[in-house]
Amino acid sequence: MRQQAQDLAATLPPLLVAAQRVAHTVAPGAHGRRRAGLGDDFWQFRPYQPFDAVRSIDWRRSAMGQTTFVREREQATAQTVHLWRDASPSMRWRSDRNLPEKRERATLLAMALAVLLIEAGERVGLVGEQIAPRNGRPALEPLAALLSMTSDAAGSLPVYEPLPRHGTAVLIGDLFDPLTEIDALVRRWSSEGIRGHILQVTDPAEESFPFRGRVRFEGLEQELPQLLGRAERVADDYASRFAAHRAGLEEIARRAGWSFAHHTTDRPAEAALLALYAVIAQRPD
Repeated sequence: MRQQAQDLAATLPPLLVAAQRVAHTVAPGAHGRRRAGLGDDFWQFRPYQPFDAVRSIDWRRSAMGQTTFVREREQATAQTVHLWRDASPSMRWRSDRNLPEKRERATLLAMALAVLLIEAGERVGLVGEQIAPRNGRPALEPLAALLSMTSDAAGSLPVYEPLPRHGTAVLIGDLFDPLTEIDALVRRWSSEGIRGHILQVTDPAEESFPFRGRVRFEGLEQELPQLLGRAERVADDYASRFAAHRAGLEEIARRAGWSFAHHTTDRPAEAALLALYAVIAQRPD
């Protein structure tokens, strides 16, 4: 049996294997929002109320005491979540060889989130991919295959596309694009009833700007190189601009009723995943 499991694992995309490992690490703490409704799974007993139908009474449980109890089932309404992670060339960067690239971490988080959502019965799709949102375990391998694909032509922001009303969008990337462009995209989706979550993924060096002395900065998207004789002289200005940009992202999310969080690649992926999943699970009534 163990050999069969090992043989099966060997046929799975490496991204899916890694994502399942991360997802199942946080799974005990990842609780979806449970609500009473027309589902198949038992949720709880509660005392009978005058407005309850007689057929909802659980006579066996009620016979155990003096209280009449109703059996409630968990609502089985699945939501549709569309994921996007930045796969542009600028995400292929890390400040230390012991760290993952930003694109590697963003992709892992997106796939691990897909694992948790699908195992919770939700439908998952990818922004920018012409496939219908899917549910069930068979959906995981195609999602992993699409997320594993890389292209230097990938944009650093998703191109707008209509999403199912009352759906959810999750954007994962460094989000260093102009705030006006990000705001326009988020506003448009929000105006169409799309709930959303923004997760900014950065390298720790982008957070602290630890550079000193003569440093040559080269872009990954055909930007002109910049040579600084004493990099520490711009550290304060960089910190101010970085903080202002993040505050702008937070404000964009706030105005749209979306959530915002940030994650650095030197931190465990599990913490960011659990926090993001917990927010998504808090579906409105």
